[in-house]
Order: sequence, then structure tokens, then C-alpha cells
Amino acid sequence: MNFLSWVAIAAVVAVLIQISSSSENQETPSEAVKIIELPGQPKVNFQQFSGYITVDEKQDRALFYYLVESEIEPASKPLVLWLNGGPGCSSIGAGAFSEHGPFRPSGDILVRNEYSWNKEANMLYLETPAGVGFSYSANSSYYKVVDDEMTARDNFVFLQRWFAKFPEYKNRGFFIAGESYAGHYVPQLALLIVQSNKDKQFNLKGIALGNPLLEFTTDFNSRAMFLWSHGLITDSTYVAFTSVCNFTRYVSESFRFSVSSVCVGVMDQVSREVSQYVDQYDVTLDVCLSSLQAQSKALTRPQYEHKIDVCVRDETYIYLNRKHVQKALHARLVGVTNWSICSKVIHYKLLNLEIPTVPILCSLIQSGIRVMVYSGDQDSIIPLTGSRTLVHGLAKELGLNTTVTYRVWFAQKQVGGWTQVYGDILSFATIRGASHEVPFSQPERSLVLFNAFLEGKTLPTAL
Repeated sequence: MNFLSWVAIAAVVAVLIQISSSSENQETPSEAVKIIELPGQPKVNFQQFSGYITVDEKQDRALFYYLVESEIEPASKPLVLWLNGGPGCSSIGAGAFSEHGPFRPSGDILVRNEYSWNKEANMLYLETPAGVGFSYSANSSYYKVVDDEMTARDNFVFLQRWFAKFPEYKNRGFFIAGESYAGHYVPQLALLIVQSNKDKQFNLKGIALGNPLLEFTTDFNSRAMFLWSHGLITDSTYVAFTSVCNFTRYVSESFRFSVSSVCVGVMDQVSREVSQYVDQYDVTLDVCLSSLQAQSKALTRPQYEHKIDVCVRDETYIYLNRKHVQKALHARLVGVTNWSICSKVIHYKLLNLEIPTVPILCSLIQSGIRVMVYSGDQDSIIPLTGSRTLVHGLAKELGLNTTVTYRVWFAQKQVGGWTQVYGDILSFATIRGASHEVPFSQPERSLVLFNAFLEGKTLPTAL
């Protein structure tokens, strides 16, 4: 679906939502959705809520959310909706329990994340689309046709109905953030908000996109240079990966189930040199051997306080599949036997990956919505070079002048990364030493970046 199509459906969505939301419960949240305590969690001074919002009554389709209120003065802090990508991966399992939520699983308990983003905001994690995590559709035929349009529409319906249950958040600043394929989810949702926001029911201030897929060719073809420059592939393989069969061609052929023999040969060569023991989401990070060896019951992990827990996803999978944990979360499994980090039931329309979302970012900026794009600089999946090129091109198209020239920024008296700002509305930043999931591998630096984004300030310039 192209950009004009998104504009065209906005008016239709607005009408549908006005009709469907009229029957929704307008009361403040009840104790039924308040989380008393998660199993194994330490004592905390903030509230947690979770539950379901029905987005389609006829199809019995509902999205699951987890709200973590700010540690300090939640009434004065903004609300941030977080969306993971995939398409089809869990914002609760990845974002909340592996990246920037208040806890991370460690054996039978939860340990505090010292750099949780709820230090700065009220965090709302949404499992989307239906079929991801605890979200579901009772009509399983829905899973065969999931695409960007359906996902954006459901997310918009979710927000309107969620705000009806939590009206105290309507007058606060609202932000949307996400990573990876959220480079589609977030701008598309923000566009529907802008196009349908005649009564100012949302107070959308800005969006933040981490290592996002924005433009298929630029983003995916950046991979060859990244792998070669980091010494993961040879000169000859680099030549083959850029001239014989580039990554865009390989992925495009895969979507169409027609991978050529020449592309198979090149990708086999790339995979053999990179090896399965390098995490392509962070080429400098150790891998979780239990995942590779399918021995999740015998995890050997470093302590989180001293080193990144590379097996945190295994830990999260085990934790969220415990029945008493699901009960505490007010969650249930519908049509599946286990919670999983990425959906095994939805069949997403992967050709949507080829649709650029840069034009949507252009429209959002013209509407006054702040945009930040940030990149973990050790990610080979969607490398920083592609994102930086796209942001610079967007600024040029909009006629935005550079207000902060490309420079280092600091966190904890060390270089946190590099940044460039255009006007007072578009910015790009890298996070030094960070992975595709920035807060997972660089929690301190990501929190500094997150705070600057919320406050609309430039990243720190001094030690």
C-alpha cells in the first residue's frame, strides 16, 4: 500500500472508530487490570497494569498490553507506546523483559533493571498484531492475511479504546517508539493519528525509531559493506554480495518463493564466513549457546549486574510460559499452546517490507511531529549507514538546515555515540557498542538518549 492509500483510509478509520468506541466502557481502570505483583519480582513503588483491548468484536480480536507507570511522579510524566518489530514479535517479551522494562528474568526471579525507561516515562507495551504473544484472534483465518494496513488500523482502535479506559493520560504528552520493523508500525500508526486527530484526542509529540526498516533497498543493501568493514566476510565475498546477488535481491526473491541458484550460492558463502556463532544483531556480542544447541533447560548465563545476559530471551520464554505468571499478568493463550517471542501463527504479507515509509516520516514532520532515528552501531541487520543516509536525504527533501553538525555525544563520561540534528524536529543518533535492540546491550546510553528525546533536547556535549 502506497502513501496516498494511507491518507485515503484515515478518514474511513476515523468513522469506524467513532462508531465502535461509542459502546466502550468509559470508566477509569478497575482493579481487575491492576497487577498486584509478578511472581519473583522485587518490591517496587510504581503500579503495573495489563489486560486486553478488543479491536474487533465480530472477529473476537484483542490486543494485549502491559502498562508500567513511571517510578517518580507518574502523573507528570509522558506516556510512551512501545512497539517491537518482526513483523510479528512481542513488545512484552523483547521490549519489556529483555530491553528497557523494569525487570529482567533471571532463573526463578525477576531482577531490577537499573536503567528502565519507566524512570522517565509511563511505558505502554503492546503485543501487535493479533497472534503475537498473548494477543489473539478467535477467527484463525485472520492470521493468513495480516498486513501493514490491518496492523495500523487495529493499533489505532486499540489506542482510542485504551485511552477511554485510562482517560487520565489524555492530557499528557504522548510518544510512540519502536525498533526494527516498527519502522513501518510506528509511522503508519502516527499517520492515522495525525489524519484522524480533529478532536485532539491524542497529544502526539514525537516518534523514535531504533534501527528501523525505512527503505528496503537502502537499508538491506547496507549489510554487505557493514559485514566486510567489520572483517566478517572476505573481499571476494563482498564483491559477490554487491554485484552478483545483493541482499535486496535475495530477500525479494525469497518473498516470491523464487530464489535463484546464484543468490543461494552467494548467501551460502556469506553465511559460511560469518558463521552461526556470530550474532548478526550485534556482531561483537557473545551468543547464547543454549539457544543454538536447543538446551534451554540448562542455561549457563553471566550475572546481569556484571555482564549482558545473552540468554535473556530464553529466560523470558520460560518465565512467560509459567501458568502463575500468565495469571498474574491477566493473560491467556488462545489458539496456541505456548507464548513465543515471535509469532508462529500469523502469515504476514512480507511484500509490505518493500514499501518505503520515508514519505510518511516526511508528512509527520510537516505536521509538526518530532522524529528521532537512532542506530546501534554493531547491528548488521539494519546498519547505521543506511539509516543515516535516509535521514540526511529526508532532511534535504524537507529543506531542513543542520542545527547540530555531526558530533559525538556523551554518557557516563564516555562517548555514547554520534548525532546530527536538522532543524528542531528531525535527528539521527548512533549508540556506540549497541546492538539492533539498543537498550538490551547499552542500557545506560539508551536511557540518556531516551531522556533527550522526550525532552526535545540535544544529546549531551560534555563529559
